[in-house]
Amino acid sequence: MKILVIQQKRIGDVLTSTILCNNLKKFYPEASIDYMCYPNSVDVLLENPNIDEIITLSNEVRKSYPKLMQFILSIRKRKYDAVIDAYSKLETNLITAFSGAKYKISYHKGYSNIFYNHTVKRFKNGTKSDLGLAIDNRLLLLKPLIKETITDYKPKIFLTQTEIQGAKSLLSKFGIEEKKRPLIMFGILGSEWYKTYPLENMAKIIDYTVEKLEADIIFNYIPSQKEDANKLYNLCTPETQKHIHLDLYSEGLRSFLALLSQCDMLIGNEGGAVNMAKALSVPTFSLFSPSVDKETWQIFENEKENVSIHLKDLKPEIYEQHDEKYIKEHTFKYFDEYPLALILEKLGAFFKEVL
Repeated sequence: MKILVIQQKRIGDVLTSTILCNNLKKFYPEASIDYMCYPNSVDVLLENPNIDEIITLSNEVRKSYPKLMQFILSIRKRKYDAVIDAYSKLETNLITAFSGAKYKISYHKGYSNIFYNHTVKRFKNGTKSDLGLAIDNRLLLLKPLIKETITDYKPKIFLTQTEIQGAKSLLSKFGIEEKKRPLIMFGILGSEWYKTYPLENMAKIIDYTVEKLEADIIFNYIPSQKEDANKLYNLCTPETQKHIHLDLYSEGLRSFLALLSQCDMLIGNEGGAVNMAKALSVPTFSLFSPSVDKETWQIFENEKENVSIHLKDLKPEIYEQHDEKYIKEHTFKYFDEYPLALILEKLGAFFKEVL
């Protein structure tokens, strides 16, 4: 049996959809399971024993109808028995429709029956379980192929010993010794402007963390974001600055994942890094942007190893008065509604749980 799983776009989405491959390989151990994604997301799939081949769909191909048609024909030649399209946009509608697969599976939309012969309706209002809608809805896509109860619902990242040792060597170069002091990574910037908690308050959270734990602190950022990293560093107290290893960062995603795997926790803006930390079983404390859908991405939240704060939990009346578009346009006004004292109180309780 040959199966293709499709999930394009962001790294967090691509990582989350690996639960489809993990379960398919469990119930169809002899099957060949391929995964299609954009090139920028490949690194979270590498070394996954449940994925036989990674197929990338580049922007060059996507933006050229002749090249896209050639790509679609190349997929058809692979003779898949099943295609699961977790992305379900026009490009993947066409890829699935012309794949020749017996099972063409995706989410139900008004037009979906044109492209798929098995569609499932997403859960929309609240979660069916405590896993989060991002997980619950993906598991629905397995129903046409797996009738048994599914218990493996957590995305996983697989690292080699060489990669892990490389992270340990990097930490050693900065004088960070394993288990001597807590090592905490801060996700200081969101993937978009409206997903970034104000740096002034983030500095206070870092100050509090150092005061309570005397931890080694590293920032998650890339060289192009160095100006913001410096700004945050300068907002911290002189004592806190002594604990921040500002120049310690990873050049690539795989080395970042290995570095993250060595941390005792990740604190910061909700986003892809939080999802990666959860897949590495690194405890997380995350701050949601006011306009981000909490029902979908508050996954594996248990008020112990994974804790998050969302304005909807604090002041639900705001969401009765305004829609997502309005809240997004006034992001920083609503970030001001997050009580810093409450964040620090919850953070202190989080420290006691995970350390």
